Amino acid sequence: MTTFEEHGLRDELLKAVTELGFVNPTPIQEKTIPAMLESKDDLIALAQTGTGKTAGFGLPIIQQIDPNQKQVQAIILSPTRELCLQIAKDIDTYSKYMKGVSVLAVYGGAPVETQLKALRRGVNIVVGTPGRTLDLIKRRALKIDNIQWLVLDEADEMLNMGFRDELDGILDTTPDTKQTLLFSATMPKEVRNIANNYMNKPREISVGKKNMGADNVAHQYYVVKAPDRYLALKRLADMNPNIYGIVFCRTRHETKDVAAKLMNDGYSADAIHGDLSQAQRDNVMQRFRKKQLQLLVATDVAARGLDIADLTHILNYNLPDDPEVYIHRSGRTGRAGKHGISISITHGREGRRINELEKLVGKKFEHSLLPSGKEICEKRLYSLMDKIEKVEVDEDQIEPFMPAINEKLSWLDRDDLLKRFVTVEFQRFLEYYKNAKDLNLKADRGERGDYKGNRKTAKGFTRFFINLGSKQRLRVPQLIGIINDETNTQDIEIGKIEILRNFSFFEVDQEFEELILGSFKDSRHSGVKLAVQVAKPASEGDRPRRSSKRRSDSFGNNKKGDFRKRNDKRRRRD
Repeated sequence: MTTFEEHGLRDELLKAVTELGFVNPTPIQEKTIPAMLESKDDLIALAQTGTGKTAGFGLPIIQQIDPNQKQVQAIILSPTRELCLQIAKDIDTYSKYMKGVSVLAVYGGAPVETQLKALRRGVNIVVGTPGRTLDLIKRRALKIDNIQWLVLDEADEMLNMGFRDELDGILDTTPDTKQTLLFSATMPKEVRNIANNYMNKPREISVGKKNMGADNVAHQYYVVKAPDRYLALKRLADMNPNIYGIVFCRTRHETKDVAAKLMNDGYSADAIHGDLSQAQRDNVMQRFRKKQLQLLVATDVAARGLDIADLTHILNYNLPDDPEVYIHRSGRTGRAGKHGISISITHGREGRRINELEKLVGKKFEHSLLPSGKEICEKRLYSLMDKIEKVEVDEDQIEPFMPAINEKLSWLDRDDLLKRFVTVEFQRFLEYYKNAKDLNLKADRGERGDYKGNRKTAKGFTRFFINLGSKQRLRVPQLIGIINDETNTQDIEIGKIEILRNFSFFEVDQEFEELILGSFKDSRHSGVKLAVQVAKPASEGDRPRRSSKRRSDSFGNNKKGDFRKRNDKRRRRD
């Protein structure tokens, strides 16, 4: 195992990393630091989130920056404001003993005038989101003539969020002599296209396998009825008293709903979503970082760029529509050599999606059973006993109260006292789980062939027609959101979805058939009056003839071409 000293870093940098407690480079740092110090070749680095990528590219850039030149020498692009600020903070910390090195974060949502003034004063390193960075380049406020390094951090996320045009605009204008560094957790074809179009014979290094999850993350899934998702989430939280994790939901509305239910039921939880102001978001994140909250409920967009240490669990309230998003979710736990657990709450028709995720992640997912009420009460009781056993008693503070306590409880014997103590502590759990039902369903790993091949509507599901399709820029997540919004519930189990050009089909649990039909009366979407009606079960004989490129797989991804391309502008976040 090497040390930072062996890589030839300056004393000022070594002093800074030592103060941070860094002793040995992480695997990605061990490969990128010497590669950047010894060569000006372009570099593609594949590594999961939480592996130390910022120091991997930040330390060698700082080492080679000329602080006497008050001009931008390095641009680092990141997908979100949160990650942008985190990278800028880290680089500022690494360079604290490097006299004259200056860093500036530029991002949307902040006054552009402040960023313009800072650029006029002169900075060496700019960390920015693609939209604001390109805007400053077009204003000629961000001078790029002397750029020596351009870093694309989390390139796959930037493309997922619809920043392709901005990245093209930035890469087209920066000088050809720069060193381009691309860091990504996954390597889809869109990221590969960026490398082919804008990088010069890049060297490729990787830590772990491409498009695969972290080795120290265990993957579990539970199978329940769709309306029982929230009850399952509560049981998982109750069974893990020391849980510290993120609950991922599919939509903003669902995020608010789940967080509100958790808080109302007495859990230490809150949510982040697009409706929060930056001040509100910062407040929630500060409480979560300080572990004043145990559960953070979020959408994928809102959680992008979060850098939280020591997460014990990732809880997928819904599986993501894009399977590679699962890698980013699960990669937020199990960082810095620690172990984490990624849990998915699934319904009975998602067995094939689990199969696909196993292939992508390269690991077997454990089908676990939700605990019974008795098991949860036992676990909580043993946890409380451990706390009592290990608590440090301050005799000076407690002793003055002991005479009154002894007098008040002197008539109780030891067993009676313990019973009363347990009852006080566990009354809520004992009452809640007294007659708790079994929420578990049998795992379906594809016996019915609902997702591929067999076109028949699954038993217990009704197939609907809706007059929206890809021509109206409809995609799977949007259709799910429309169903949830119009019915005002997230408890409907949604089956197969087919997005065609002028219309689409979707399946839902047949017990919600009347609710669907009633909810969509007089509904409109983007100016279009919606027409929703029961359709015939799909079969090869009566299925409309359409190009295969319009068929969706079980994750809603287009078989030929990425469905996200048609919606880039609608998904942008700065």
